[in-house]
Amino acid sequence: MTAPLSARCLRLATWWLSGACAIATPTWAAQAPATVRAAAEQALRQHYALPGSRVEVTSTPLDMRLHLADCHLPLRATIPDYAAPASRMTVQVQCPQAGGWSVRVPLQLKLFRQVLVTSRALLRGDGLHPGDLHAEERDVTRLGYGYIENPDETTGRILARPLAAGSVLTPGALGGRRTVRAGDHVQLVARMDGIEVRAAGVALGSGDDGARLRVRNDSSGRVIDAMVSAPGVVIALP
Repeated sequence: MTAPLSARCLRLATWWLSGACAIATPTWAAQAPATVRAAAEQALRQHYALPGSRVEVTSTPLDMRLHLADCHLPLRATIPDYAAPASRMTVQVQCPQAGGWSVRVPLQLKLFRQVLVTSRALLRGDGLHPGDLHAEERDVTRLGYGYIENPDETTGRILARPLAAGSVLTPGALGGRRTVRAGDHVQLVARMDGIEVRAAGVALGSGDDGARLRVRNDSSGRVIDAMVSAPGVVIALP
C-alpha cells in the first residue's frame, strides 16, 4: 500500500526542503477588471448618446475580492430601455458562455444637454418672451425637477411661480397659456336671471382661463371684476 502523502514527505524531509515535494496547483485565468469596467462604460455612453447630448462616464475600481473567470466570448453589458438617467447608475455585465458569470458595475454618469434658463428674474404670472430665456448646457442628471429644451413649449405660457435669473425652467414652473393680456380688447359678458348681455371692454390685467382680472367697460368707463372664460372673452363677476 502506498504511504500517505504526509508520511512520504516526512521520510523525504531533505527533498521536501529543496522543493522536491512541492504540490503543483492548476493555473486559473482571471478576467481583467478593466475590461469589465470598460464594457459597462461603453454601454452607458452608447445608451445616452443622443443628438445634442454630451456624455461623461466614470467608474470606480471593482471590489478586489471579486474573482471572475476569464471569458472567451465578448462581454455583454445591458441597460433597461426604461432606465432614467441618474448621476449614479449600475450596469449589468455578463459573460455569455456556458457557466459564465454576471456582475453589476457601479458608474457615475453626467449627461449634458442644452436646456432653457431664465435670462432675468421673473415673477409669478409673467408671460414668457424670447428675451426672457436662453439655452445653456447643464448636467440633466442633477435636474430632479425636470427641464425644458424646446422654446416652442413656452409660447403663450405664464409662470406659476417666481424664478431668479439663471434658473433652469422646469415643467412645474409653467402655468397655463395666457388667453387674455393687459390692453386686449375683450368681450365682456354679464349674466343675470337667464339674461345675457354683451359689451366691449379693455382688459386691465392678464390671465389664463379662470383667472380673475379687472376690465373697463368701453361704453360706461366703469371698471369691474371679471373672470377669463376663453380667449378674448371675460365673464362679469357679481
